[in-house]
Amino acid sequence: MIQPLNASARRSYILDTNVLIHDPAAVLKFDEHEVLIPMTVLEELDGLKTGRSDTARSARQATRNLSQLLEGHSPAEVHAGIPIHKASGVGGTLRFLPTPDLSNSDTFHQATPDNLILAAAIAAGQAPASSTPIVISKDVNLQVKAAALDLRVEDYRHDSVLRDSDSMSDGVWRTGRVWGDLEAYELGGESASGRPRYAVRGDAVAEWHPGMLVRDDEGFEAIVRRHDDREAEVETCSSYRNGRNLWGVNARDAHQNFAMNLLMDDTIDLVSLAGAAGTGKTFIVMAAALSLVFDERAFERVVITRETTPMGEEIGFLPGTEEEKMNPWMGAFQDNLNELLRVQDENVSTAARHFLESRVQMRSMGFMRGRTFTDTLLIIDEAQNLTPRQVKSLATRAGRNTKLIFMGNVGQIDTPYLTPSTCGLAYLVERFLFWPHAGHVTLRTVERSRLAQTSEEVL
Repeated sequence: MIQPLNASARRSYILDTNVLIHDPAAVLKFDEHEVLIPMTVLEELDGLKTGRSDTARSARQATRNLSQLLEGHSPAEVHAGIPIHKASGVGGTLRFLPTPDLSNSDTFHQATPDNLILAAAIAAGQAPASSTPIVISKDVNLQVKAAALDLRVEDYRHDSVLRDSDSMSDGVWRTGRVWGDLEAYELGGESASGRPRYAVRGDAVAEWHPGMLVRDDEGFEAIVRRHDDREAEVETCSSYRNGRNLWGVNARDAHQNFAMNLLMDDTIDLVSLAGAAGTGKTFIVMAAALSLVFDERAFERVVITRETTPMGEEIGFLPGTEEEKMNPWMGAFQDNLNELLRVQDENVSTAARHFLESRVQMRSMGFMRGRTFTDTLLIIDEAQNLTPRQVKSLATRAGRNTKLIFMGNVGQIDTPYLTPSTCGLAYLVERFLFWPHAGHVTLRTVERSRLAQTSEEVL
């Protein structure tokens, strides 16, 4: 039976192949503990490194990271354990486990990669003066096998950036009445937007962050502009309901209204929108894009991109130019663009329609490396299918007068090795949580057919 762990004890972490594919730098993430890599894992990495897929790139990067750690060390030093040097100064050791012989094993009847990894973990735990071995894997089947063999096993959660792995933070603080138990007073002077600003004090302010929506049940809505542990400065939101709209689109609830405020705010450089299918993410973003390009003339163009991860089987080669190849992936944007132009048909001339369509460009994410966008509204769809590394690559494409919009639904991840708490969208939200020029909101109101809503609930 597995005994409780001593929190201060040194441990040995045996990494599965999928951990290094998920995070090629995983060997650096275990502080002062020992990291063990079975030879089977190295063989699997070698078999996966060929090709241009994300899996192949991750396998090559993981192999390079291990090679750098080995550089300058003799075979004897490698056998004894290589020190892992980190910038923080806290590091453990790296060792490699030999492939066990399963020919006479009563436990394992087949020499599959999973069985070899588990057998190596058992052998590591039986070695003299060994520390507690813990298998780290994202493979549920291997986790079940390890538990059945009384091996400690854990998922890789170093980059789990949200507290709740089942949902994303919605970026909203709500109270029953204005301010609740907080102290607030209106600040004098004229703000840049002309909307009232308030200074707010109280214990609940510690839960706030810049770019957060503060609202009550009586209709008050404000965005947090400045924040510290005990005091915050908030500015009331514009209302895109009833009389005022965004390219003919009205907000249906506070979350949609807040999303429109973030999209139209020229002090916000990065907006992330999450929410289930049917909450209006794409529709609201396209309405804001048309308004910013055509009405406000704030940007020269709209560039839309997304990860081309299919939900089912690949359909094969797509002919045409880059934009023509991307058209099948951009159906949601094209549908919403057509709908918005149809709504405004009386107010948009044929020439204006062609102007708008020419300013909306569909681009492949595969050709983003090295580019810098200026005077651009850059929209990244299906961000839940991106890795943290891909999110960083896209965020660094922003040049002068560029605004980035990330959209996604963590409940619809199609990429292997990503989870709601480790995907690029969750990573982005957490990393930019306290930056005053970023804002995030999770949309709630679903407007779809009875069939679609029922399917979401029962299937």
